[in-house]
Amino acid sequence: MAIAVIMPRQGQSVESCIITSWNKKVGDTVEKGEILFSYETDKSSFDEAAPESGKLLAIFREEGDDVPCLENVCVIGNDGEDFAQFAPAAESAPEEAPKEAVAEKVEEKVEAVAEPTADVVASGAISPRARALANKTGADLLKATPTGPNGRIIERDVQSLVDRGLTVSGAASAEYTAQVEGSGINGKVMLKDLSAAPAAAETAVAPAAPEYEEVKMPNIRKIIAKQMCASLTTMAQLTLNTSFDATKVMELRKSLKAGAEKMGLPNITLNDIVLYAVSRVILNHKGANAHCLGDTIRYFNTVNLGIAVDSPKGLLVPTLFHAEKLSLSELSRQAKSIITAAQGGSISPDLLAGGTFTVTNLGAMGIESFTPIINPPQTAILGVDCITRRLKEVDGCDVSYPAMGLSLTFDHRVLDGADAARFLKELVFKLENFDLLLLV
Repeated sequence: MAIAVIMPRQGQSVESCIITSWNKKVGDTVEKGEILFSYETDKSSFDEAAPESGKLLAIFREEGDDVPCLENVCVIGNDGEDFAQFAPAAESAPEEAPKEAVAEKVEEKVEAVAEPTADVVASGAISPRARALANKTGADLLKATPTGPNGRIIERDVQSLVDRGLTVSGAASAEYTAQVEGSGINGKVMLKDLSAAPAAAETAVAPAAPEYEEVKMPNIRKIIAKQMCASLTTMAQLTLNTSFDATKVMELRKSLKAGAEKMGLPNITLNDIVLYAVSRVILNHKGANAHCLGDTIRYFNTVNLGIAVDSPKGLLVPTLFHAEKLSLSELSRQAKSIITAAQGGSISPDLLAGGTFTVTNLGAMGIESFTPIINPPQTAILGVDCITRRLKEVDGCDVSYPAMGLSLTFDHRVLDGADAARFLKELVFKLENFDLLLLV
C-alpha cells in the first residue's frame, strides 16, 4: 500500500522547511529507516527517514524548494501502485520517472521550439519548474551553474541568474546559441550583440580562472541579516564596558575541575559561572529582562537565558528556560545540552525562541572588548570578554590580578545609562564574591 511522506513540523513556530538534498531518486528501493532527504528550518537541519520499506514512486518537491509543513513530499509503495491521490496542489507535476528519462523528454520538447535552452538541456537536464522560470524571465541558461542532482539545472539556479541580471532579450533569444558578451543592463544579451559577435572558431580561448566564488546566501544568514539590521535600525543601542576581579571564580573553577569526577559534577566552565550569576542578578533589574514591543514593554518574572552559539550554520541562540531556578550543576548540564544540539544543527526551533536576555562569550577568541548587538525584542545583551592581567592598589602596593571584561549593550528606549550601570555593578560584585552567591 502506497504511503505519503510529509514535511515534518519541527516546532510550533515553523511554517515551512527547505529541502537541501535528496538521497534517493524515483525508482530506488528504500529500506525502513533509510534517509530519504535532508531539510532545514531557518536555523536547524534535519534528516527524514523512510517510514516503511518499498520503492520511491514519486517526488513532489525538488532540492531548494520551500515546502509547507505537513505537505506531502514523496510517496513510497510498490511498483504500479497509483499515487495520484497524494499529489499536493502545486504548480508543477511530480517527478514520475528517473531523471535520465526526464532529461530526454525535456530535450525533445526544447528542440521543438526556438528558445535559448537548447544547448544547455542537450548536455544535461533542467527541471520543469526551472524551465518555466527561465521562459518567464529570459534567464541566460548558458551561464547557469547546475546544483541539482546529476548536474541538473533546478529553480534556484535560474533564480540566481535572474538575481544577477544574466538574461537574454526576447529579440535575441531565437538566435542565441553561444555565449557572447551582452551590452544591456547587467550584461543582458541584446540582438545587436549577436550580429556583432565574431565566429565561435575565431574567439575560442582557454577559459580564464574565476576571480571570485559566488554562493547563494544560506537561509540562516538571511535570517541573521534581517534580525541584526532590524536591531540596529529600530533600537537606541549603547554599550557599557567594565571588568571584574576573576580571582575567586578562577579558583573555584580550578577546584571544581579537580574534584568534579569524584563528586559526580559536570565540567563547570567560566561561562557557566557567568550565566549563573546573571540569572541571580537580572531579576533585580527588570528593564534588562524584558521585551520592547512597540509602545509596550513586557517585563518577565522568570529568566530565560539566550546563549549565543557559534555553529557551522551560523549564529544560533538557544534558550535556557527558568535559569533562576537551576543550581550551578543543573545549569551547566542543560547549557551544554542545548549548545551541543545547536552546534550539531539538530536543535528544536522551539528552543531557539523565548529568550528574555542573552549572553555572548568571545573570551576564548582573545577579545578584550566588543559591542554585542541586541537580539530583538530583548532589551539587553551581555558580552563576556577574555581575561587579562591588570594592576590594582592594595594597601599601598600594586597587585596584579586576572580581570575578566564585560560588555553590556542595552536599549536606551527602555533602560537609562544609570540603570544599565547598576546592573553591571551588582553583577561584578556577585562575580567577585561568587563563593558567597552560591550560599544564597
